Amino acid sequence: MSVQKISREGGSMVSVIRAARVPRILHTADWQIGKPYRWIEDPQKQARLQQERVDAVLRIAEVCRREEVDSVLVAGDLFDSSTVAASMVMEVLEAIESISVPVVVIPGNHDHGGAGGIWRREDLRRQLQERAGNLQLLLKPEPVVLAGLTVLPCPLRRQRDSHSPSLWLEQLNWEKLDPLTPRVVLAHGSVQGFGSEGQVNQLRLDHLPSDQIDYVALGDWHALLEVDPRSWYCGTPESDRFPTGPEDLRSQVLVVDLGRGRPPQVVPHPTGRLRWHSITMSLNGDADLVRLEQQIAESVGRRVGRDLMRLELNGQLGVKGHLQLQDRLGVLSEQLLHLRLRGRIRRQPTAQERDQLLQRMDSPLVSSIAEGLQEELQNSADPLIEQALIELHRLCTSDSSAAEPCV
Repeated sequence: MSVQKISREGGSMVSVIRAARVPRILHTADWQIGKPYRWIEDPQKQARLQQERVDAVLRIAEVCRREEVDSVLVAGDLFDSSTVAASMVMEVLEAIESISVPVVVIPGNHDHGGAGGIWRREDLRRQLQERAGNLQLLLKPEPVVLAGLTVLPCPLRRQRDSHSPSLWLEQLNWEKLDPLTPRVVLAHGSVQGFGSEGQVNQLRLDHLPSDQIDYVALGDWHALLEVDPRSWYCGTPESDRFPTGPEDLRSQVLVVDLGRGRPPQVVPHPTGRLRWHSITMSLNGDADLVRLEQQIAESVGRRVGRDLMRLELNGQLGVKGHLQLQDRLGVLSEQLLHLRLRGRIRRQPTAQERDQLLQRMDSPLVSSIAEGLQEELQNSADPLIEQALIELHRLCTSDSSAAEPCV
């Protein structure tokens, strides 16, 4: 007997055949509740980003209900640090309780299980009992049987561990495990040849017997990554950085059907609400400003307070074009949760704007100054000379000076 379930993946319909009584898990990690977002200057927008990470848990609960999962496995870093506000701890635990199945959690490097870690806080321990009875925290590296699975946890008991969190599995007597129950390694750290911290929190998956393990649920890397058909990083459920390219997939969880000795069936499900955009352009005239406006409109549309954008702009604009750009960026900054600007746009009067200064018959002094600045600017890209020419043009073409000669 089997049950056919339909899920969406990448805009197409994916049919998943689920055998009766086959365990189905939801693999997630790196919630990092309480992430401070210190690079966001506006405190209200900062709070909005923090709240979205909590609200993502409610979206995970919805995926659990829709996909009828049997358990949720959180592969570390549920919290961002040991100093998360007590009110946010209470709120996320309440969100976890809305998940109708067991939620199995291991500590990661941000919320390690050792002394000084958040899981040792007295208020958190008390709130766990009162608000999230379905959360099971695994602090010991030993097999745990629950929800039709044998979970093999690799918790981090300190932030940086030179010993592999998976070392205990290399010494495990696999024959003592239930031969019929699917086996899941739940781990947080980097795999061989991956990551930038050398041997710190290094997982040695290649040292483990692959025929004894049905799935490795990994956390630490914040993007979706298939290490091998049985080992996956799920990425964070709500993105926290600008994408580096089209393959940099974030804001999802993984729903996985498991069977002992069978390849796992892995399906990503989107959970993110915020959108992160990166636009790189060279601007050299009005046509490029129009093209930039089109890209911005395609990216964020009329949405307010739900997008973050990284703009890298280079090139050269005239005085009027540069002012138009600054006005547009000012409005965009209010619309977005965050606008990060990179690159440099040089400002130089266009030929028409320059001629307006050089041909000021009512003010020979202006023409003489403008000509001198223009000659110097051609010989040297001095930003002070550039700014002086811009200011001269602004003063002599502003509406307030139209009634009487400039200078």
